[in-house]
Amino acid sequence: MTSLSQPSGLYIWSTRAALALFSITMFLILVKLGFWQLDRAEMKERWQSELTQRQSSAPLTYTQLVSFPPTEKVTGYRLSVQASPASNHIFLLDNQVFNGLVGYLALQPMQITADGPWILLELGFVPAGLDRRILPKVKVITGEVSLNGRLYQKQANPMSSALMPESSWPKRIQNLNISAISQLLDQPLAPAVLQPDHLDGFDLPHPWTPIPLSSQKHRGYALQWFSMALAFALLILYFIYSRRSKASTKQQNEVTVSNNPDRTNIHEMTVANENKTK
Repeated sequence: MTSLSQPSGLYIWSTRAALALFSITMFLILVKLGFWQLDRAEMKERWQSELTQRQSSAPLTYTQLVSFPPTEKVTGYRLSVQASPASNHIFLLDNQVFNGLVGYLALQPMQITADGPWILLELGFVPAGLDRRILPKVKVITGEVSLNGRLYQKQANPMSSALMPESSWPKRIQNLNISAISQLLDQPLAPAVLQPDHLDGFDLPHPWTPIPLSSQKHRGYALQWFSMALAFALLILYFIYSRRSKASTKQQNEVTVSNNPDRTNIHEMTVANENKTK
């Protein structure tokens, strides 16, 4: 009997330990995800405050823009320049959404100085047609223009930052990888795209989403994670309480039976008589 009961007891103990470890781990993961979302919310608030400050400051000169280190974020700064079209070819940044429509951001390379880096100018959002094989026709800038607007850099795609350009023009691309576009054009580019406040003769919209998710959304996600952690903890506590309650009831019944052997015999005789009657 001892040899048979020891493995059973060891199995029960190891199972309970594994369940306890799993429960604690899951609870800690849910709580950690909640605090991670709160950290993201604080970061977005700081970033929004910095964006507001940048947009209210004096515009950068082009010399200042190109002197920024490649790793420096310049999104939100304003820029005022005179520019000429460096090329009549345009890029169409794929998979863009504006007001529920799927389409492209049209980008045209512009030249500021004769020997300086070019800059990509956002012409605006262009809806896509039903047939992806047919690219939309976009009007391009053909003469010198005075540009005033704000700069932005798209966040890198964690899955892939490859340009994946198509062979024809306008050239559809999948990511706003400025260094890859520079290699494709064989020409250095400024480290950001210029979104103009206004372009004469153009009526394309200019979406502005430097912060994809607001701090309020991150706090909402944090509340969801904390709620899930609380619900999980309450479920585990209920499970522990119900098991202890059942174990206590079983123990009380065993004590009652052991203290009243005559009652047990009477109960057994009653059941036997009822079976004979049947």
